[in-house]
Amino acid sequence: MILAGDIGGTKSLLALYPPGGDPRRPVHGRSLPSREYSRLSDCLKDFLDAAREKVTFACLGIAGPVVGGRSVTPNLPWETVDATELRQALDAEVVLLNDLEAKAYGIATLRPEELHCLHPGKPATGNAALIAPGTGLGECILFWDGKMHRPSASEGGHCSFAPRNEIEIGLLRYLLRKYHHVSFDRIVSGKGLVNIYNYLRESGSAEPAPVHEEISKDDDPAAAISRAALEGRSELCRKALHLWVECFGAEAGNLALKALATAGVYLGGGIAPKILPKLTDGTFLAAFRDKARLAPLLEAIPIHVILNDQAALYGAARFALQFSPP
Repeated sequence: MILAGDIGGTKSLLALYPPGGDPRRPVHGRSLPSREYSRLSDCLKDFLDAAREKVTFACLGIAGPVVGGRSVTPNLPWETVDATELRQALDAEVVLLNDLEAKAYGIATLRPEELHCLHPGKPATGNAALIAPGTGLGECILFWDGKMHRPSASEGGHCSFAPRNEIEIGLLRYLLRKYHHVSFDRIVSGKGLVNIYNYLRESGSAEPAPVHEEISKDDDPAAAISRAALEGRSELCRKALHLWVECFGAEAGNLALKALATAGVYLGGGIAPKILPKLTDGTFLAAFRDKARLAPLLEAIPIHVILNDQAALYGAARFALQFSPP
């Protein structure tokens, strides 16, 4: 059997496949709470023991950089995930992928109805790109090798934030008082939306006390800000989400230029599907295309929102099924 996994800080999605199987059709699957396990190997063993299966190959998407088969990340309950240790624990070959790399492999498994077309563009054969805001900001380039797109892991979300106007310059100055380095990850993410909200509020934008109290008490303040904005209950939240989407569009355009993503840009992560009404109002596209002489190139690039939250699991399975040793 082959094990595939999408390993996150909150939950770990795990699934088993027979050799030659379909990434979308596991024979057994389960979601386990990551933080209830002291080690990732314990989580994997619990899953395999319940399924009464032994595996020969495992591919796991990890929310963090993977270098030399090892990932050190603050976003997981386990500070370090090491493929060598997992091989010994499972007595199986183990490959670690960055979670965006896994999700990029999963794009090819998605059905048309699992992609929302934000902009049809005029697709051309070539590279593609994936950008995914969630807990942090993930980015991935999909290189076209003449036959298929091959994902290449990236930590581009941690590149320095580049403000484009006075309000964004003010945002940069505000965040430099809190952080030594201000990356796009500090802005185009869940915590980034909260940063923008606080910046606007402390800059003098008024907020009704009940709405601010609701946001302050919510376990997920970013989601509360988005809800208040989309429901029209707060002008401050509306401004915060608008600025967030502008920054998202600008960085997606940056990535599209760096990748020369003529085949398309995909928007993943947990936030994009939840704010589709805002993504479709033209704000994102205007910021995406705002690259002066290169605007016509960006106008031709298709943009799709990934709606299926299982894409990273499917991608890890696709990698395992395609590249596992015979």
